[in-house]
Amino acid sequence: MDTATQTISPEYNFTLPQLLADNAAKYGNAKTAIRDKAYGIWQTYGWLDYYHYMLNTAAGFAAANLRRGETVCLIVENHPEWLFCELAAQAVGATTLNLFTSSVAAELCTSITRVRAPIVVVQDQEQVDKLLEVKDKLTDVQKVVYIDPTGMSSYAGNSWLISYAQLLENGKLYNRENQKFVAEQINKCRPDDIAVMIQTSGTTGVPKLAMLSHRNLTQMARQWTSANEIKPQENWMSISPPAWIVDQMWCMGIALQSAMIINFPETAETVLEDFRDIGPTLLITSSRFWEDMASRIRVKISDAGWLKRNLFYLGEKVGKSVVEKNTRKAAIPLPLNILYKLMSLLVYRPLLDRLGCSRFRGAFTGGHPISPDVILFFRAIGLNLKQCYGLTESGGIFQIQPDNEVKLETVGKPLPSTEVKIAEDQEVLVKSQANFSGYYNDYQATQNAYVDGWLKTGDAGYIDADGHLLIIGRKEDIIRNKSGEAFSPDFIETRLKFSPYIKEAVTFGEGRPFITAMINIDLGNVGNWAEERMIPYTTYIDLSQQSAVEELILKEVREVNEQLPDLMKIKKFILLYKLLDADEEELTRTGKVRRRFVYGLYIKIIEAMYRDEKSISVLGKIRYRDGRIGEIDTTVNIIRVN
Repeated sequence: MDTATQTISPEYNFTLPQLLADNAAKYGNAKTAIRDKAYGIWQTYGWLDYYHYMLNTAAGFAAANLRRGETVCLIVENHPEWLFCELAAQAVGATTLNLFTSSVAAELCTSITRVRAPIVVVQDQEQVDKLLEVKDKLTDVQKVVYIDPTGMSSYAGNSWLISYAQLLENGKLYNRENQKFVAEQINKCRPDDIAVMIQTSGTTGVPKLAMLSHRNLTQMARQWTSANEIKPQENWMSISPPAWIVDQMWCMGIALQSAMIINFPETAETVLEDFRDIGPTLLITSSRFWEDMASRIRVKISDAGWLKRNLFYLGEKVGKSVVEKNTRKAAIPLPLNILYKLMSLLVYRPLLDRLGCSRFRGAFTGGHPISPDVILFFRAIGLNLKQCYGLTESGGIFQIQPDNEVKLETVGKPLPSTEVKIAEDQEVLVKSQANFSGYYNDYQATQNAYVDGWLKTGDAGYIDADGHLLIIGRKEDIIRNKSGEAFSPDFIETRLKFSPYIKEAVTFGEGRPFITAMINIDLGNVGNWAEERMIPYTTYIDLSQQSAVEELILKEVREVNEQLPDLMKIKKFILLYKLLDADEEELTRTGKVRRRFVYGLYIKIIEAMYRDEKSISVLGKIRYRDGRIGEIDTTVNIIRVN
């Protein structure tokens, strides 16, 4: 078996609230801990401020009868109150479970009742309304704490609800009357206590709840801090959902461990503007973020004037040449080096500055496979974007690419104190003190997650001659065609999604003579493309059925086919009449395709692609934004690639 490992000095035994208390004692308010942007103004919190908010929130929870060992659910967005509430719950010995704000009422109800949460913290009126819709089923919930009071005046008198501001006031009063209570509770916490529970992606069924201890998170934090030499006061931007392992790993672990600054953008739409304000030095977020950014850049460049457009294409070509030589560790000729520096001055730096990425010393993509073309694109324009790899059960990202040996196809090497090896069946196994403590109320699944002390990732891969891990794909998703040849759908799909006109792609071919694909167009980019060519359309379905759009996507698919070996080439595809949607269970809340569910839902369309048909009539359902479900009666064209 292939193995790879590094070492790190022994850990020390702090819990997360104890780490915060230590930073407050060490730095006071002399160093910034958190920045939050609201109404265009950045509000700052020092480490002592942070600690006092945690103390008063914890006392507020105690006043609301939260007990050690219970669970607090949080349905919140990226703002400081998330951190205050999560650490406060942990300070009094409770566990936290973050849920996605995009979840519908029924999903939230299932998760909350599953852990019998007595307190739920929500962001705003929208989340309150969801819980009120299912209140009769939430029999364990004693209090719902809402953070944003906007629109809540009409709920006055509802004893089930309490504002976060009032919870804080209750906490201050409780602390005056019980001065040592919270501090004593913090001291009672132990590193092996469960700090957080995180829902797994649920691509194959009902999400499991992975339990992570304080030790799991602090160990992962120390590995990242050591491997990346993270210093106090470095800037991190929190843009991934709190319910995802990445922001839990950073905001709960790495930021507390390293004393770096957590920055919360005003809204999802202002992220790039807020980047420019802060100049973060490190960022890790989903592959979709980088795919969307690459698409926006390429579309805007295609719309630019002749001089700017061709200058960018020259800069991209020069940058790719330099990246490829660096990957091979080959010498860069002097003329190319001079041209690269010129392009950096004229193209790369102005573009990165406009994106707010000019100060990044490291940017990472994780959560889902990404096309090497996306990595190459950003590295060619001077952004140090690297693939990394991990999972919820491993405590987060445990595999990253070292700066001096980035390989586009791999996910790099293990962090210090982490061991990785490949099983006989090619499954990637990992051993680390960051590995999770088990699944909530599921002993059998916990036992099945390990083999001889090694965590089974569920992914197939191999370690190359340089010690880099290359992920082939999910073991269960590996497809064998009619001839028995195996390949990963992700390998094809990530390359399709590099196109600025393709939002999502799902490939099929298990036991089939050739590969087919179901494609979602990118409504914004394809819509702009159509408007420039005076192609009229009204809705997504109307746009996807335009013959010119079919030709546009056909050209993109053919370009991808040129990069693929024969057995992976796409022979036929359809443009789906609707976007795949998490509310309809086609995607997970983290944006991953629930492949088996999608296959069953669209089996008639898939089967039609394997028959000698040119189109198929479809009677399908669609969910509108207001929750109504309507029917679609349309015809989907089957497009041959060759």
